[in-house]
Amino acid sequence: MSQPKNRRPEADKGSFIVQVRRISPARLGLYIFTAIWLCVLVPLSVSAAPYAAMVIDARTGEVLHSRNADTRLHPASLTKMMTLYIVFEAVRNGEITLDTQVVISKHAASEPPSKLGLRAGQSIALRYLIRGASVKSANDAATALGEAISGSEAAFARRMTRTAKALGMTRTTFKNAHGLTETGHMSTARDMTTLGRHLFYDYPQYYNLFSRRSTDAGIKTVNNTNRRLLAAYKGADGIKTGYTRAAGFNLVSSAQRGNERIIATVFGGSSSASRNAKVAELLDLGFRRAPTNAPVRTPSRPAYVGNANIETGTAGRSIRLVGAVQKSLRPVARHTAQDTILVEAVTASATENQALLQAGVSAAMAEANAPVTLSADGSVTRPSVRPTNLVLASATATPNPTPEPTQEIVTRLSTSGGQHWGINVGRYTTRYEAEKVLLRTALAEMSTLDGSLRKVGQSSRGFDATFVGMTRETADLACRRLQARNMTCFMIGPS
Repeated sequence: MSQPKNRRPEADKGSFIVQVRRISPARLGLYIFTAIWLCVLVPLSVSAAPYAAMVIDARTGEVLHSRNADTRLHPASLTKMMTLYIVFEAVRNGEITLDTQVVISKHAASEPPSKLGLRAGQSIALRYLIRGASVKSANDAATALGEAISGSEAAFARRMTRTAKALGMTRTTFKNAHGLTETGHMSTARDMTTLGRHLFYDYPQYYNLFSRRSTDAGIKTVNNTNRRLLAAYKGADGIKTGYTRAAGFNLVSSAQRGNERIIATVFGGSSSASRNAKVAELLDLGFRRAPTNAPVRTPSRPAYVGNANIETGTAGRSIRLVGAVQKSLRPVARHTAQDTILVEAVTASATENQALLQAGVSAAMAEANAPVTLSADGSVTRPSVRPTNLVLASATATPNPTPEPTQEIVTRLSTSGGQHWGINVGRYTTRYEAEKVLLRTALAEMSTLDGSLRKVGQSSRGFDATFVGMTRETADLACRRLQARNMTCFMIGPS
């Protein structure tokens, strides 16, 4: 009797059973033990990100410690430091303003967390996108910033790479504005430390963003991703965290104690807690090795190139600016024949009036210089009395004019110009810190603070940084402009 085609012969089944039974229990246990260890060890070896670190003295740029500092690794959200640097550059050069309303694209709204929760088609002020990207590390906000500056995230990423090269970040290439893992999107601990130093010195007016524990991001209040280290480490005031599975837990941190400022960078932390502990250890190392007093060698700001699109063709390289037009100048209208006649008539009239005026002046001078005429009895001949009904050219002729009392207004000019007002830009623990803030503020707001005096006042509560010798209007304008940049400022009256 033939067997069904879909059934295995019993001999095959039996042989299979015999093969299983021939494996000894000891060997079977070894196989199971090996399989368990492979399941545990292989994922750990794949997910563990390489470690790199860098510590510098921010004042001089001197390297105090480094390990794998030039190894190209995934930067994760440390990328947003460059995104923000270019946004600050764009605002400074008039490409965009903090109040510009940015329309959110579908691409930006679809970015994965961390995010603000922006909706496609929504409009939001640029300043809120900056806060979302710097404090919450929002990916949708970072992408929206890139699109607002360069038109697309890809074009913005190319500008990021160009700017990195201009800053001396020779081993960095950017592919997006947020830092999510992408092929070719790489940087190093040294390059990110360099970027952190430039953020501090090139745009000090925005640096306070990185130390905020929370902030208003327009649609909601967001908390700082680095708030634990900011709260736990004395003197810490920034800068940026980052995490992806490929990168591990990254952090660029800056802290100041007295005259010393240290920047420490860590790539590849195994957790946020271990990363923070390592950064604290590196900051301590930096403060131990850095001299108490060192000259501040401010890094030079890179040359501004804007949205330059470099293309290579058969004719060679050409650089085309694709930035939006900021001002359209109206051309001067061409003169018509009628305009020419009018101009000639006005010119002739002015020439005639000038001639008459000159003739009148000459006659008056001739009369004044004429010799005095004596009468026969030796007395001086007096000129005839001016008629009472004479109408002067500067007066309005009216019948039977009635004289009215004239009112004279006397304005007293103040010898000091009323410059008894000033502004206060904060209270600090050391005189050096107050003087440094005054200098930075003066450079950031030259239009209103030019001519004022910088003054540091000491009290039991600290050192007050003030500008004095201003008018009330100038002090009010300066404060409003500084507060628009999220800088502390209040007016000081003459008292």
